[in-house]
Amino acid sequence: EEEPGGRLRPVREITVASADYSSFDDILPRWLGTPPRPVLRAAVLAAAGPVIDGRCQVTNLPWVLDERALAQLVAAPRVKLLNDLEAAAYGMLHLAQEEYAVLNKGRPPQAGNIAVLSAGTGLGEAWLYWDGRQHHPIASEGGHADFAPRTDEEIELLRHLRAQFGTHVSYERVLSGPGIQNVYRFLRDSGHAPEPPSLAERLRAGDASAVITALGVKGDDPLCTATVELFASIYGAEAGNLALRYLAVGGVFVGGSIAVALLPVLQKGAFMRAFVDKGRLRDLLRSIEVRVALNPRAPLLGAAYFALRL
Repeated sequence: EEEPGGRLRPVREITVASADYSSFDDILPRWLGTPPRPVLRAAVLAAAGPVIDGRCQVTNLPWVLDERALAQLVAAPRVKLLNDLEAAAYGMLHLAQEEYAVLNKGRPPQAGNIAVLSAGTGLGEAWLYWDGRQHHPIASEGGHADFAPRTDEEIELLRHLRAQFGTHVSYERVLSGPGIQNVYRFLRDSGHAPEPPSLAERLRAGDASAVITALGVKGDDPLCTATVELFASIYGAEAGNLALRYLAVGGVFVGGSIAVALLPVLQKGAFMRAFVDKGRLRDLLRSIEVRVALNPRAPLLGAAYFALRL
């Protein structure tokens, strides 16, 4: 709902397990059907997958979303389907200063493009194009681009992942929740440190990525600590790659649950050392502000504010 000054406040919200539904059409009536049924001026939905011609095959679900079909379902005059990182990027423009942690102050942010990346279930990448007056979110599927190792250790990591996944190893195989487990197994199998039986049991019994992250952040296990430090370095390198590709003098936003969980590790320096390690353009990278978004609702906010712009 729009408030004075163009701000928005949530009116209705539900949370469901997407894997429990065969299609999005089965979920939407639950939200729309709760009295009083809202009268929608516009609807914007964010989906984890490439959106082409108003249609999206969701990457990790057997769902197909289509703007034309959604328009009939929600009965709104304007309906837009966005990639989830496209929505997150736009939402980050509307976060308050206290909803960010700054990894690199750089120079005062300039008017210009902003690069956005977010590691979670997968790796999302997008950017905010500056047209001279305002930013426009632009999606990409850059998380599925080829992983480019920088060090001898990362080259060995690539070889380890090629043996598991074949010739194409994407950044998402490293920079994601499953990627944390991939990095951990590489370090374990290469003999970096022994895996205590108690840790092996914890990894089998629960969310392995969350266990590795928690122990690594606290420094309670050498193998987990090495995992999150290597992860942070590769994350920073790819963030620097995006800053160069999009000439992101407006800044770099890092989103997603993993960045928040790993914030103490990201703040130690490995992320920024890899971010700026770009040879002759090192000084340019040093001048760019890098922030971690602490509000996990950025994609929802982005979709809502995009609807307001419609």
